[in-house]
Amino acid sequence: MDPQATYDRIAVHFSKTREHPWPEVESFLADRTAAVALDVGCGNGRHTELLADRTHSAVGVDLSRGLLSEAVERARERGFADVASFVHGDAAVLPIADDAVGLAVYVATLHHLRSRDARVRSLDELARVLDADGVALVSAWSTAHDRFDREEGFDTTVDWTLPGGETVPRYYHIYAPPEFESDLAESDLTVVESTISSGNCYAVVAGDDS
Repeated sequence: MDPQATYDRIAVHFSKTREHPWPEVESFLADRTAAVALDVGCGNGRHTELLADRTHSAVGVDLSRGLLSEAVERARERGFADVASFVHGDAAVLPIADDAVGLAVYVATLHHLRSRDARVRSLDELARVLDADGVALVSAWSTAHDRFDREEGFDTTVDWTLPGGETVPRYYHIYAPPEFESDLAESDLTVVESTISSGNCYAVVAGDDS
């Protein structure tokens, strides 16, 4: 099953389990504002909601139309629909203009892209859309997580279990921390700082002309 079909299939149930934003995202955004903000791989819009409080215009991009529907509904229910818009798109080919974004989050999505080329291309796309002062937070699941006993990055599938017992496999590339750093270095992004938290690699990044 391709990624769009996978997340369309599980969108409603997945959204119910993704109510709250990640603390790492909250910390990153705490003192930051921008005119235009971007949530790459926005899912049900839980992090777009945080961006909407810090910007005039927040854009959420996701490959899953099912999750975009969940995000639109969340925005209506929580009162940020006037600030947020949600767009169908691929992280490796962002439907966003050059230098348009001052603040972005790209969390829990990079590891779903199936090839290194696509992953680095998506990082290049993030660099392309960031303006001269723009910053972003990027994350990916890593071998530092307690559930993994490996040092090298690897590809795997993780099943999502729907009510009733149906399992839907989801592709992941589990990053070794040095590999995450290498892909960032290969891209057009500039790394401001990086860390590991809760089994995920994180990096605060800027565009290459910042």
